[in-house]
Amino acid sequence: MAAIPPIRTKFFYGWIVVAVAFVSMGIAVNTRTAFSLLYPPILDEFGWERGATAGAFSLGFLASTAAVPVVGMMIDRYGPRLVLPLAAFVMAAGLIGVTFVTTPLQFSLTLGLLTVGGSMPLTYIGHSMFLPNWFVRRRGLAIGLAFSGVGVGSILMLPLLQAVIEAGGWRAACRIMAVLCAALIPLNFLLQRKSPEGLGLLPDGEGRGPARAPMPSTVVDEAWVERDWTLGHAMRTPRFWWISAGFFCALYAWYTVQVHQTRYLADVGFGAGEAAFALGLVGLCGVAGQIWIGHFSDRIGREWAWTIGMSGFIVTALALLALDHNKSRLLMYLMVASQGLMGYGVASVFGAMPAEIFAGRRFATIFGMLSVFGNIGAGVGPWLTGDLYDRTGSYRSAFILLIVLSAVSIACIWMAAPRKVRLVAGQAARRAATAPGGA
Repeated sequence: MAAIPPIRTKFFYGWIVVAVAFVSMGIAVNTRTAFSLLYPPILDEFGWERGATAGAFSLGFLASTAAVPVVGMMIDRYGPRLVLPLAAFVMAAGLIGVTFVTTPLQFSLTLGLLTVGGSMPLTYIGHSMFLPNWFVRRRGLAIGLAFSGVGVGSILMLPLLQAVIEAGGWRAACRIMAVLCAALIPLNFLLQRKSPEGLGLLPDGEGRGPARAPMPSTVVDEAWVERDWTLGHAMRTPRFWWISAGFFCALYAWYTVQVHQTRYLADVGFGAGEAAFALGLVGLCGVAGQIWIGHFSDRIGREWAWTIGMSGFIVTALALLALDHNKSRLLMYLMVASQGLMGYGVASVFGAMPAEIFAGRRFATIFGMLSVFGNIGAGVGPWLTGDLYDRTGSYRSAFILLIVLSAVSIACIWMAAPRKVRLVAGQAARRAATAPGGA
């Protein structure tokens, strides 16, 4: 079949894809994050153990783990315009169902399995399966912009949801979130697309508008890049397992803090409204964090961006440990800044980095399997942290473990070494400039 010629347009459709992702993630990820706001009033109403209640969040992640490879295959075959609306429907159904629960099992099956588990295609993992297809020059920046919708959504949604919880109860908040998730069904079906080639375009809008200098080659390992990667081939490489381990540790840290921080801040003496504001402020800081780290990663490399991001979670855990001895707003805002401005920035690298190693027609399937290990970490972290608290009456050992695993994640990504397969645009430009005959 002849290649589809690129369409010359004044506006690259990839930015519409980014805008739809921005809105979708702003709603879906913050609906999942709102578990942290629902957690205290549900504990108060039913009197369930913290470990069992937080376990509903973990169940959702662990259940979605089994579905991630299937979702990857479905996106490879059918595209996001069918898969993402289905996920939005499942999330909305769980949010309506949880308003009728009376037991921990029912809570786990609705808010845990359907809403948290069903959210995966609409969150960082699902969007990372196709957003990298649309950009090469500005891949990190574009993904960072799309993912920054989470931060904008958090500052808009989370304080509003907390106000609704205080005025009308947690069930009213769930109904509002169900309506928002339902709105994502037509949005994604009508506008979201898998790749520029499907519309006769090229990544970054190359071939449209005024001509510009060709991008220097980013390839370092030609034999690796020329291989038609399948899941089986990828799983036989050390790089696949280094990334898997890095993802496990990173999402363990991310979701441990996200699920438990609101209750922890209340435990050390902050009011519910102030704790909810802190959670929303983390998301707002994440807007800047994802954009600047995504842009930075396009200039200097994915490994350095990942190092900065995971260092943010180390600082976050240290600040939380210190808050146990000193209820200081300065420490609370240090926790917020390091988590949002640094930690949340790893999201912009989450899909870009594997795309540079395993790019190809089966990338979504490969990325889906990599994400299984991240999802396991995201599920184990909140559960184990809650269990450690139930056993010891303190978060100290859980936060120390978080620090260790964050450092391990940094080491794993350096071992995966995406820079030895493909350079990012900034690195490629510097290589071209210093090569014999370069500018």
